[in-house]
Amino acid sequence: MIRRGLYGLIDWGIGVGWWLQALTRGGTPDAFTEPGPDPAHHTPVVLLPGIWERWPYLEPLARALHAEGHPVHLIASLGSNGSPLEVAAKTVAAFLAERELTGVLLVAHSKGGLIGKLVMLDPEAGRRVRGLVALSTPFAGSSLARPIFRGSPLGVFSPRNRTIIDLSAQRAVNARIVSLLPTHDQVIPEGSRLDGARNVTLEVGGHFRPLRNAQVHRAIHQQLHELDKEQP
Repeated sequence: MIRRGLYGLIDWGIGVGWWLQALTRGGTPDAFTEPGPDPAHHTPVVLLPGIWERWPYLEPLARALHAEGHPVHLIASLGSNGSPLEVAAKTVAAFLAERELTGVLLVAHSKGGLIGKLVMLDPEAGRRVRGLVALSTPFAGSSLARPIFRGSPLGVFSPRNRTIIDLSAQRAVNARIVSLLPTHDQVIPEGSRLDGARNVTLEVGGHFRPLRNAQVHRAIHQQLHELDKEQP
């Protein structure tokens, strides 16, 4: 228990360090939109960040998936991703429409998975999405979202939050979702298992470290490939 608590603190430190790096990183979110040489992996991928994660936070994952051949899209208009879930989902839907993206696969971290599911449930935007791979997403909320955070952006993760409850009740798209579960996650003590989805337990722990782990990158690509084969 003590060891796991220590690992959790280290994971928080790593996550905050990456967050600070992302604040100052330059570049363009469109650096990975050209497809690679392998036509088997040309399905477009759209990355959805967690709360307060600007697009550069996901750049290492974008680079890894692009190396496999996927055109990868990062959404700068999400900003720091602190807006309500419904607002963020509309931003993503607008991005898909503006770029005329269809048949896309979403890859999300944490809050991004909730946004992705909302997009899939949207009558218009949902038709553009083939599936979602979500890493460390609190589909049922997190007990760490204390009542004290109810009025803040963190309040969205409360298991009693109306959006969380409504999302949990809507299972029509769950079969097209893959939920990747770390061995332990200090941010989501209950885990991120989603009923009706494909739930895959990783061999890596923490809420943030899996996001930049090469083994996890390979697992994400494999799940994208499986979704690509399964969905018409």
